[in-house]
Amino acid sequence: MNKRKILGFALGPLGSALIGFATLPMLAWFFSAEDIGRISMLQVASNFAVVLFTFGLDQSYAREYHETHDKPALLKAAAAPGLLALSLLLIVLLAASPGLLSRALFELDNTTLSVVAALSILASLVSRFLSVILRMEEKGFAFSMSQVLPKALFLAVVGVYALRATQFHFAMLLDAYTASIVAVMLVYAWNTRHAWLPALSASIGRGHLGLLLKFGFPLIFGGVASWALMAMDRLFLRQLSSLTELGIFSVAASIAAAAGIVSGIFTTVWAPTVYRWAAEGDAQEKIDAVTEHLLAAVVLIFVLTGMLSWVISYVLPATYDRVQYIVAASLAPPLLYALSECAAVGIGLARKSMYSMLASFMAAAFNVVGNYLLVPRLGAGGAAISTAVSFLLFLIVRTEFSCRVWHVVPRARLYGATSAVTAASVGFVLFGEQHRGLFMALWMAIGLMSIALFRPSLTLVMQSCAQLWHGRRLKWSS
Repeated sequence: MNKRKILGFALGPLGSALIGFATLPMLAWFFSAEDIGRISMLQVASNFAVVLFTFGLDQSYAREYHETHDKPALLKAAAAPGLLALSLLLIVLLAASPGLLSRALFELDNTTLSVVAALSILASLVSRFLSVILRMEEKGFAFSMSQVLPKALFLAVVGVYALRATQFHFAMLLDAYTASIVAVMLVYAWNTRHAWLPALSASIGRGHLGLLLKFGFPLIFGGVASWALMAMDRLFLRQLSSLTELGIFSVAASIAAAAGIVSGIFTTVWAPTVYRWAAEGDAQEKIDAVTEHLLAAVVLIFVLTGMLSWVISYVLPATYDRVQYIVAASLAPPLLYALSECAAVGIGLARKSMYSMLASFMAAAFNVVGNYLLVPRLGAGGAAISTAVSFLLFLIVRTEFSCRVWHVVPRARLYGATSAVTAASVGFVLFGEQHRGLFMALWMAIGLMSIALFRPSLTLVMQSCAQLWHGRRLKWSS
């Protein structure tokens, strides 16, 4: 994948992050923490539906894409089982108990809210399969626009609410959120119509589907475990704390997701790139180099977030004051997951998906225990601590499994650096409010050590920027 394609894919996470920074304060000021917590529960449910009802076939599609000539049949075999199963389940639920989804997710008994939630969940699954098409075709700009435009629509709707509404209630927020999700699906559908229209009439061979299921089926269990790893904090906050604490945690996680745009960029371009490298027989050295550069980016993002977290108190209402101490720990899920995708890519290359499942189950079990012990005492902070440490464990275990089934990768620096920033983040949650100056000094010290440790990566970035700037100057002068 060349620099132009990577830039095309990068525009989506970058644009989404910028829009998110504008949207989040508006949501925090005009909607209650309870309503933000309710939307967070819808996101948890949507993510679970995507993980479960893809049946692992989205990853099978990515794995077999470059080695299959009949791509319409491949797409139909991957997408049809999950879409049919989820559609049937949602219809049965709405017919049997119209208010069930609303009660389970929002603590509100409302049939309309259930229907809107069901539409949002189904659209999320459709978007998942359509987005994989763009990723594998390396159409970065189309992929990015499909991410940015719906975010902009959501911001526009919230902006209209802010300017014209006198009261703000959850149904308004749910409508805006669902409209943006459906817009994602429609834009993806338009940009991939060349792929899914032929798939409608394609025939699915039994052998073809069997090959996909052989690779993808174990990933269902690993995917559910991964979902539990990522969603357990919200579920425990919902059950053992309050919607307010869930809202505070969700705001911190949203900020961290925006700050962790490197994760979104990387995971988008990584799968198609590394599988192509493997097909060309030139993977190991490139993977080791990318892992080192990504580690440098992750550590420095942790450091900058910790040092600049005080800015949050000037942007959000006083209700969310604790977010500034939680946000660094909330970086662990997106950033450490991206590192694990890189360092442990050997599991996918060796087609040993069972090991990904085991790593997810181990980390998820740890997260269950951690949340059970910490959430009742520390609320949102306890959830952030448990999840951060669980993702560190996930990274280590998954990388060790990869070394076992594929090639051994250098990992002393990987484990040392990630353990250091995770420990600093956990300490910041626990003691940051009482010892802010001490933690500012700690973050600065980690940053200085990281600059020395990752000098080759930083030098490469500066050289690339200099070349880009020089090229632009020559273009402008001509």
